[in-house]
Amino acid sequence: MASKESQVCCEKFKTMIGGQALIEGIMMRGPKKDAIVIRGREGLTVEVSDRKIFPEGSWKTWPFFRGVFNFFDAQVTGVKALMRSADLAPEEMQEEPSKFDLWLEKKLGNEKFQKFVIGIAVAMGMGLSVALFFLLPMIIGGFFDRWLTSTVAVNLVEGLIRMIIFMVYMLLVSRMEEMKRVFSYHGAEHKTIRCYEAGLSLTVENVRIQTRLHPRCGTSFLLIVMVISILVFSVASSGLLTLIPALEAMRGTFLYRLIMIVFKLALLPVVVGITYEINRLCGRHDNAFTRAMSAPGMWMQNFTTNEPDDSMIEVAIRAVEAVLPEEEGADRW
Repeated sequence: MASKESQVCCEKFKTMIGGQALIEGIMMRGPKKDAIVIRGREGLTVEVSDRKIFPEGSWKTWPFFRGVFNFFDAQVTGVKALMRSADLAPEEMQEEPSKFDLWLEKKLGNEKFQKFVIGIAVAMGMGLSVALFFLLPMIIGGFFDRWLTSTVAVNLVEGLIRMIIFMVYMLLVSRMEEMKRVFSYHGAEHKTIRCYEAGLSLTVENVRIQTRLHPRCGTSFLLIVMVISILVFSVASSGLLTLIPALEAMRGTFLYRLIMIVFKLALLPVVVGITYEINRLCGRHDNAFTRAMSAPGMWMQNFTTNEPDDSMIEVAIRAVEAVLPEEEGADRW
């Protein structure tokens, strides 16, 4: 009979269930339910809510379009879960609200205040990501258009700068003391999903021996975004210069750089839509292509996940169990 160790990578199927590490907990999303499980001072708190299901044929389920919608939906859901985990976390990890927060909550009311904070948090998070990983590399890479006459070469330079910024950012974040436990919960989430996909019982012992790396991770998604952006920006920029030849004569000027930056930022939804489909493909299949596409993200997960302790694994198990569908196999990816 095969040992448990030999069964670690023997996946029975690919599940769509996935989640996000929180403050002392995990948010897990299933086909019909979302669950937040937090370990507080008095034990585990489990909160389960129904997901909004869109009918077949809705534009939100169309290929590429679904990627853009799911990306934005995941940002909002993730911020809500993170804020909820801050409320449920042990008291010593909670921060006192500022006078401005208290005043704003009094003026808007609790529900409107929560929506306002979530909206601001999502906007700031996405704005910072776009500015740091796209706008800054575009600005730096734009100065190379004086010497590089190839649009592809300029986009390759931008892509290299983008990769360097992202890797440095992730390395710095991974060294932050307060993030180490969050990354351990991230590892627990991955290991539990791996155990479930292997068809093993969800026990601490079975989960512990799994790898903490998973191809359908957000880290992998972001890296694929950066690779796809090089291709999309190169093809689209070349097409734009062909359609508007006058732009070529402006190369190297401030106006040219501004036009190209705005044009590329407008293409980000296209990049996200394509990346989602590739990430979905990598999550559903295991072959040479999907392994090659997943490899950089899997490597980066060595920095964004840590080995969890048994208490963290227990949280992940409860989170997965809370969102399992009633019909076996209904969560197949």
